[in-house]
Amino acid sequence: MSSFVDRPVVPMWIGGREALASDGATLEVINPATGRRITTVPSATAADVESAFQAANAAFPAWSRSHPLERARLLRQLADIVDAHGDELAALDVMDNGSPIKEMRKDVDIASAQLRYFAGLVLQVRGETIPTGEGRLDYTLRQPYGVVARIVPFNHPLMFAAGKIAAPLAAGNTVILKPSEHTSLSALRLAELAKDVLPAGVLNVITGLGQSAGDALVAHPGIRRLAFIGAETTGRAIVARSMGVNVKHVSLELGGKNPLLVFDDANLDLAVDGAIRGMNFTWQGQSCGSTSRVFVQRGSYEAFIDTLVASVGALKQGQPDDWTTETGSMINRQQFDKVQYYLNLGQQEGSRLVLGGEHLTRDGLGDGLFISPAVFRDVDPNSRMAREEIFGPVMAVMPFDGYDDGLALANDTELGLTAAVYTKDLSIAHRFAHEVQAGFVWVNDSSRHFIGAPFGGYKDSGLGREEDIEELESYTQVKNVNVWYAQ
Repeated sequence: MSSFVDRPVVPMWIGGREALASDGATLEVINPATGRRITTVPSATAADVESAFQAANAAFPAWSRSHPLERARLLRQLADIVDAHGDELAALDVMDNGSPIKEMRKDVDIASAQLRYFAGLVLQVRGETIPTGEGRLDYTLRQPYGVVARIVPFNHPLMFAAGKIAAPLAAGNTVILKPSEHTSLSALRLAELAKDVLPAGVLNVITGLGQSAGDALVAHPGIRRLAFIGAETTGRAIVARSMGVNVKHVSLELGGKNPLLVFDDANLDLAVDGAIRGMNFTWQGQSCGSTSRVFVQRGSYEAFIDTLVASVGALKQGQPDDWTTETGSMINRQQFDKVQYYLNLGQQEGSRLVLGGEHLTRDGLGDGLFISPAVFRDVDPNSRMAREEIFGPVMAVMPFDGYDDGLALANDTELGLTAAVYTKDLSIAHRFAHEVQAGFVWVNDSSRHFIGAPFGGYKDSGLGREEDIEELESYTQVKNVNVWYAQ
């Protein structure tokens, strides 16, 4: 791994070759847990995006015409390579985004599993025949779009880089991948590893800022299919920008202010464990799926908070390359400052901070962006603390009185990505799952994803679904063919 980052600039990959930015511009790569500079990556220009498009477009005809089982074979081969280099790829993510090594190593396994899952679905990209009467044959074809752009965020760099190229490649598209400007290393290493597996131009990885490289991808007239994972405000801007160029198929997996409800009959220890896991403290709360609004029925409220504070307080915060660390550092100074702002705002709004929220400087953490997991109680459901996505290790706990009150509080948001409910009453569980306005619901569980189960949001949390066959089909266009043969 040292040889990969031990150079002045880690290059992009365009058309199967290393590439620097056309104007020579670079971005510094900083380890957020130490504050130390690692290396630099290119800051791509619109001209670089055009080069990537030309390479991907040139590779598309042969790739789209290749036998689906051949594409599947190559995706499985890429998954094998990801597994073989798993420790290296996880270590790159650790130094790049500050999350604990044991979590980033799990991400590698998820990434290779997603590659294999979509490889196994290639023969499901199929059309159908439609009855039209004697003398006619009507059938549909599913055909790839061509060049697809995928823009992924910083919280799961390798998992998104590898996992989110699987469906478009399996469907016969070529891909331009842009990782976050904060976490580009593992995506660049993935492209380097893939060069001997995938034909040149099938996978291209560019790095750079969202407002330049990202905008050039979104606005490119030749890219008719793009997908974005990130902030809700950015997703809105992408839709507006792309539709101002031409009609594009855009899918979005955006933010969440996700509710977790605990009823009085719930197993308290199980609910506390679910609230901690659902908050994703292991990624410093930097997850769109974090259940950051916890509603506890009033009869269990005090006992829940006491148990929660003790359990969250026991989480080990430390250097992310330590296998015993359970929660690491924030991604960058901007996100660190944003969390600090909301910690102060919550107290100004009258919420009670009962745990954490400190900038940790002990045990050699002083040079990093470490904030201890924070728990607020008695949060006003109408406050900004309860309504705005913080994307940090901040949990807001609030009481509710009964089912109708809890459901109303859960749905009182313009976002609707995930929700969770803890109860032993199956009628309440199924009713809540039916009535809550969220795209993914857990009952007596939280946070876990299952390959083959659709993931995506209601309301302003996104468009489309991923991680299942719907994602694969979304990278194809349906063409209808009608044949009159009774002449």
